[in-house]
Amino acid sequence: MRFDIITLFPEFFTAPLNIGLLGKALVKDIAQVHLINPRDYTTDKYRKVDDESYGGGVGMVLKPEPIFAAVESLPNLSQREVILLTPQGERMCQKLFRQLATEYNQLILICGNYEGIDERVNNLVTREVSLGDFVLTGGEIPALALINGVVRLLPGTVGKLESLQHESFESGLLDYPHYTRPANFRGWKVPEVLLSGNHAEIEKWRYQQQIERTKSRRPDLLN
Repeated sequence: MRFDIITLFPEFFTAPLNIGLLGKALVKDIAQVHLINPRDYTTDKYRKVDDESYGGGVGMVLKPEPIFAAVESLPNLSQREVILLTPQGERMCQKLFRQLATEYNQLILICGNYEGIDERVNNLVTREVSLGDFVLTGGEIPALALINGVVRLLPGTVGKLESLQHESFESGLLDYPHYTRPANFRGWKVPEVLLSGNHAEIEKWRYQQQIERTKSRRPDLLN
């Protein structure tokens, strides 16, 4: 899968894209990430990418010309989505990540900054996505979260596919509790069922834990 990130701060992505499973996936060419700075597509000597808002108001607005030029410079793969990261978009969720991972081979991510982006940029956009009901300084953090969530679902990123199938939200429930050695830590013991070797009972216990945990922490999911 190809990711094209339209961002004024490409250096923001340098370290996160080179560590952990995400970094390994890029090395193995499971995914490709290209960083595009709109400043490289300005036509004035000051490389100006923002201007004052028509109608007045505080803050600067990102101009449409550099963003259009940046997006139009990219290859147009057969199944692509142009995503604007904005607090006004649909909230990220596991269902969205899985859809993007299975139905598209190119995701163009436009990171907003300052007061906002000229509304005419929406003529490029096919989907608006939000990290949550809050406002950040820019779209870079949501873009990185989306890339991470999508890439880990691509074949070859995670070693064991079963580990993806039992995670939170995959079945509509939260994940069950996990334990490892030692069996007794400061008086807190691992549940006996997990030490029993009875896989049927372990599966039954884990499923019940998922239901109870979801009921107490995210009852909205049960609806």
